[in-house]
Amino acid sequence: MVLGGDGRGKSTLLRLLAGALPAQGGQLRINGTDSLVQAANYKVQVFWADPRAGEFDKLSVPEYFALQRGNYSHFDDVVLAEVTEGLGLQAHLHKQLFMLSTGSKRKVFLAAAFASGVPVTLIDEPFAALDLPSIGFALSWLSGAIGQNSRVWVIADYAVPSGLALTQTLDLGD
Repeated sequence: MVLGGDGRGKSTLLRLLAGALPAQGGQLRINGTDSLVQAANYKVQVFWADPRAGEFDKLSVPEYFALQRGNYSHFDDVVLAEVTEGLGLQAHLHKQLFMLSTGSKRKVFLAAAFASGVPVTLIDEPFAALDLPSIGFALSWLSGAIGQNSRVWVIADYAVPSGLALTQTLDLGD
């Protein structure tokens, strides 16, 4: 968990870990893959979707999921169906991302993150703009996922979510 107030660097840290920003020093490695030397191989081991970016806005929800399925070899359609149901996305499956509310767009990104099957999943403010049932579902799902040894979850937010058992916390301050 990465904690911090506005402008403290939470999102920048996630971009760095995703390989979207170059490291100015040191090395980032996942399973021995260097983020600079083997950038493409590194990026397929990390899920990161910037909830503020509009790069996918013209895609429909199924097109976005198909793109992510193509990006990640362990993408799990069973998990996708479960989280699509749990997050209440069925009514939005025919829409393009630009047509969705902020909360619904975040749900689409969460569904893809949960289903991606990658070793490292980065999620920025996962509960922002979500309705209470979706927050409850996401917390429950994350609680089960965090205990798995096969994946690392890095969540950035302003406060530690209630009921989420974290292994480590990095506090960037207010």
